[in-house]
Amino acid sequence: MAKGIIIYQSKYGSTKKYVQWLKEATGFDVIEAKKAKADTMNGYDTVVLCGAVYASGIAGISYLRKNKNALSGKRTAVFCVGASPYDDKALEEVKNHNLREDLKDIPLFYGRGAWDEEAMTFTDRTMCRMLQKSVGKKDPSEYEPWMTALMCAAGQKCDWTDKKYLEPLIDYIKQ
Repeated sequence: MAKGIIIYQSKYGSTKKYVQWLKEATGFDVIEAKKAKADTMNGYDTVVLCGAVYASGIAGISYLRKNKNALSGKRTAVFCVGASPYDDKALEEVKNHNLREDLKDIPLFYGRGAWDEEAMTFTDRTMCRMLQKSVGKKDPSEYEPWMTALMCAAGQKCDWTDKKYLEPLIDYIKQ
């Protein structure tokens, strides 16, 4: 397997959990995005960015955007983590929002994370509750998959992390 690095940003721990599993499976080096410098990717053949999805944005994507020239000739992938179940349409929207222009050819992979309102910051918890109130006004038969997941998780502690979500990414890395 090529020499690789995993650059990540984790707020509540699910992304970091996936990063540890990915490190075990690949032997890649690991660094937090906030500690990564412009030359961090030098000497690596493969670069994987891992970050959670917050309001359609992928945490850490700004590092790739700022350093996109350093990605030239490297096998690059993004693995994002969210509370919603896997949904092709939603993932395509996240890709279009985050991986545009020079990053549009980077493949995007997804793993389901966790939900724990008690661990959330006041701001995150408030935003989620406002979103739940808004979604709660709709007819449940019209919910999109993420809406159903949001309403079902309310007030609960859930952990949906699973190594199986890494399999497509690992297959891509090994190509």
